[in-house]
Amino acid sequence: MTHYLRRRRNSVSNHLSRPGLPRRIFQILLAVSATGWFYGCGVQGSPHPPRVEIPTKINNLTAKQIGQSIEVKFTLPELATDGERLTNPLEIEILRATDPVGSGISKLPEPEVWKHQVRDEWVTHTYGNSFSYTVPMSGQEFHDWSGQTLTVGVRTLTRGFRRRSIVSETSNLVDVPIFDVSAPVQNLTALTTEKAIKLEFSAPGQSLSGGPMHNLAGFRIYRSSTGSPGTFEALADVIKPGYEDAKFEFGQTYYYEVRAEFGSPGHLAMSEPTAALKITPRDTFPPAPPESLSSIYTAGGAELVWTANSEADLAGYNVYRLDNQTAQRVNKELVKTPIFRDAGAQSGAPLIYYVTAVDVAGNESAPSKQEVVDTK
Repeated sequence: MTHYLRRRRNSVSNHLSRPGLPRRIFQILLAVSATGWFYGCGVQGSPHPPRVEIPTKINNLTAKQIGQSIEVKFTLPELATDGERLTNPLEIEILRATDPVGSGISKLPEPEVWKHQVRDEWVTHTYGNSFSYTVPMSGQEFHDWSGQTLTVGVRTLTRGFRRRSIVSETSNLVDVPIFDVSAPVQNLTALTTEKAIKLEFSAPGQSLSGGPMHNLAGFRIYRSSTGSPGTFEALADVIKPGYEDAKFEFGQTYYYEVRAEFGSPGHLAMSEPTAALKITPRDTFPPAPPESLSSIYTAGGAELVWTANSEADLAGYNVYRLDNQTAQRVNKELVKTPIFRDAGAQSGAPLIYYVTAVDVAGNESAPSKQEVVDTK
């Protein structure tokens, strides 16, 4: 750049130093020329320091024992501590420390990294912005920690200059008492009744270590409409094996899982779940027979009336007339109200009628009591 300005200045000087041109004009033009070319070279301003992306602290960590594993859940941070969105790949560190019975958090050692995951590893365990991951305990860890409390935390990090880690604050810490839980509950079955899906299963007989059962608190029932991982929601807690799910619809498919619970409320551990049980309940249950059928014969027909059924899925009624002991349905379409006039009734001989109820699934009830109509 300096060499070019020197050449440019010499060129302008030779051109403007001809006889008769004032020296002052020469100096002004030379200065203007040098200034223009100097700024034309694009001098840069002061460099800005690179942004440091410190992920915000996680405050909604939950953790619980599932069989011989610890399930952790939390919401992934989207922002850095400067209030701007994170742009660098996020990494996750799950922390642990053991708390011997009665020692308390204040006496815990510094939590150590239990599991480290880069984005390609943790992304398959996310549902939306929620992270759910199960960290297995080794057989030795499970043996050593049974009867103790595991304290679990989590933090996230990004990478800065020269791949240096930029770490968030440690999340809220969660105490997880470790129990010698059972193997999965066995013999889960489902039976459709008119009012509920009835679940039955067997209580576990021994713990994972092979010893007798201790601290069994009950069972938790889960339900899903798809059966996909992460879609099972807690439906109920029961003390004894068995549950009736009355909040269902015929024709809809449901998936159920059951886990045994150990400990006490607020500090529960669970067994691994049963294999998911799929059931699509079908309505094969007819309505009750109509009651209080009565009749009267007037010129040109027999009029029948009965008490309306109370079923929520009632579609209507059928009316039958016995001709020579053969039942003939006399209505072309379902009767919507509990009254019917048979205009085809012939006078001269008694007529016998009965009525049935029909639901929306096409199930037809047993006959009502028969009604004899005197047509004389």
